[in-house]
Amino acid sequence: MSGALIHVFWAAIRIALLSWLGLAIVLFLRQRGMVFHPSPAIGFVPSQAGIPFEDVSFGTRDGEKLNGWFVPAPGAGATVLMCHGNGGNISDRVWALKRLHDAGFNAFIFDYRGYGRSTGRPNEAGLYLDARAAWDYLVAERGLPQAGIVIHGRSLGGAVACELASNVNAGALVLEAAFTSLPDLAAGIYPYLPVRALCRFRFDTLGRIARVRVPVLVAHSRDDDLIPFRHGERLYQAANAPKSFFVLRGDHNSGEAMDDSAWIDCLRGFIARHVTGAGPSAGE
Repeated sequence: MSGALIHVFWAAIRIALLSWLGLAIVLFLRQRGMVFHPSPAIGFVPSQAGIPFEDVSFGTRDGEKLNGWFVPAPGAGATVLMCHGNGGNISDRVWALKRLHDAGFNAFIFDYRGYGRSTGRPNEAGLYLDARAAWDYLVAERGLPQAGIVIHGRSLGGAVACELASNVNAGALVLEAAFTSLPDLAAGIYPYLPVRALCRFRFDTLGRIARVRVPVLVAHSRDDDLIPFRHGERLYQAANAPKSFFVLRGDHNSGEAMDDSAWIDCLRGFIARHVTGAGPSAGE
């Protein structure tokens, strides 16, 4: 190899290494913006979908003020506490609220700090505090029995829900399209970067699920294009019994909006079997 070719070769190596290093630095410094995608605008409310709701506010233990919606269902024996994903705000989940309402459950959804009308700036520890504040609101302010509350988490909200369920006496835990941990997810997206070392946010659902002592329902789609199906399988394997697994339909984002009667029937049956006071489900 001539001297000129050697020079070009090493120049290319240096450029590649600098590019790799630059990408790693950007990934490390811009993680908050990559993980959290809040929207302040409330564009749609439950009454526009034909369901009643109460707009409520409550405080966190570190002084933030959160906004949420409580959607009551006549004769409901269980209340679903919803921890949503990393994008938008509660107004993007109105149809999910309607499905729960129509299935006969009370539903309570809240915005994390920095989302919607909630104050503050999102971070991992803060989201855990937010979920605990939502739990405290249901138990202390509304007087709902702990055993009648189902903690539901979707996507990133699965990690938040799992952390809460490992620390309170809920009726059950539902994980929908959840990941095992943020480093696991990032490693699949950026296999050429040392993302496990770079991740400042862990959201370690897999590491916490063994500490959950209530019935667990894991649901995941084989067509999920963001969080691979194996994440749901691993969470199910690590969960304590009693536990159930349901195969969803659709990709990651369309699945949340999909009106899947089989999924609602599964959820209704799971809650009827395991949650105190939920009563028999339709069709069982």
